[in-house]
Amino acid sequence: MVLMTQAPATAKGTRRQHDREIVALAVPAFGALVAEPLFVMADSAIVGHLGTAQLAGLGIASALLTTAVSIFVFLAYATTAAVARRVGAGDLQAAIRQGMDGIWLALLLGAAVIATVLPTAPGLVELFGASDTAAPYATTYLRISALGIPAMLVVLAATGVLRGLQDTRTPLYVAVAGFVANAALNAGLVYGADLGIAGSAWGTVIAQWGMAAVYLTVVVRGARRHGATLRPDASGIRASAQAGVPLLVRTLSLRAILMIATAVAARLGDADIAAHQIILSLWSLLAFALDAIAIAGQAIIGRYLGADDAEGARGACRRMVEWGIAVGVVLGILVVVTRPVFLPLFTSDSVVKEAALPALVIVALSQPISGIVFVLDGVLMGAGDGPYLAWAMVVTLAVFTPVALLVPTLGGGLTALWGAMTLMMTVRMLTLWLRARSGRWIVTGATR
Repeated sequence: MVLMTQAPATAKGTRRQHDREIVALAVPAFGALVAEPLFVMADSAIVGHLGTAQLAGLGIASALLTTAVSIFVFLAYATTAAVARRVGAGDLQAAIRQGMDGIWLALLLGAAVIATVLPTAPGLVELFGASDTAAPYATTYLRISALGIPAMLVVLAATGVLRGLQDTRTPLYVAVAGFVANAALNAGLVYGADLGIAGSAWGTVIAQWGMAAVYLTVVVRGARRHGATLRPDASGIRASAQAGVPLLVRTLSLRAILMIATAVAARLGDADIAAHQIILSLWSLLAFALDAIAIAGQAIIGRYLGADDAEGARGACRRMVEWGIAVGVVLGILVVVTRPVFLPLFTSDSVVKEAALPALVIVALSQPISGIVFVLDGVLMGAGDGPYLAWAMVVTLAVFTPVALLVPTLGGGLTALWGAMTLMMTVRMLTLWLRARSGRWIVTGATR
């Protein structure tokens, strides 16, 4: 009888421990994630008053910059997993050294991107179909902002270092401070210094390098405290790159899915593409909440595996899946309840609203599925299971593409397209669930 009463108490205590860890990491991570798109929103609000051509140029340049940076998001993901493993193993010196390898890789990639973007900026802008009036502004903004790409990539890698060290508060503080500095600099340079759209670009670049400097200061202090070298290590940088390649494949596959969905929506008509953009914005916002749990998963799972605690990793995985489902249900209910209030914020066109309403129901119903997907994605990233994630996303892309391309032919409009998006998330859930259930992702030790 004593054993029977103690076991549930122990299980309950373990769940509470997992809950505390998840909340402590996920809540600040969510704040930092939400702060990131505010950069673009602040730039848009300030540049929008210069004129339509300037705002159009900013939109094109921002899309190109966002794509370029999002491709390298593996700098954060791979670094988080690698650093967390070494933290779990109790080797903070090796953890920070691994993080420095990721930061050096970020600087190298950033330099390569600058060398590519500066001479090709006019061609890239033309490729995006910029008008003759918007193209000069887009080119100006793109060329200046490209100088901040190394800083943006350093921020990604350094954020991964701190997440691996189980610290998501510092990235939140830096993100908020960066947003405030960016808004102030943009306003001052655009209007105070009368630099126009160039002032907006320079303000963003300065803010980005300021954020990178803060991160580097924090990491360098940690390195000195634990006796970790700051010098670039070729083998370590190469290992960071190799760990990132599968995650790069995963990210490119996901970007391809989103681009295909947008292209299909465009073929459905103006009202459908307008409604699709509204829904995609909401879908992205919902993703921030779920991605925050995934970030917690990366840090927690990596730490457990590094500490050779396979059972702890399994328990944390189970609890985070429960969190993902619960948050997904709550988000789904919120989408349904707020539909009448949400849509008028973006459009007064009744045709666009009619196209969006049923598709939003599909999005709401799919949120628990999305919760499982984001959590398991984070768990497998934390385990360093990148090759499987790459394979799973390529399979998902192969399933989604023909289904999505058939939507204009078979009918169903935007609702059918978001049904295809839900199918995509279901395929992801199945591939990730099979991997999680197999236990093959559980590889303990300081390195995978």
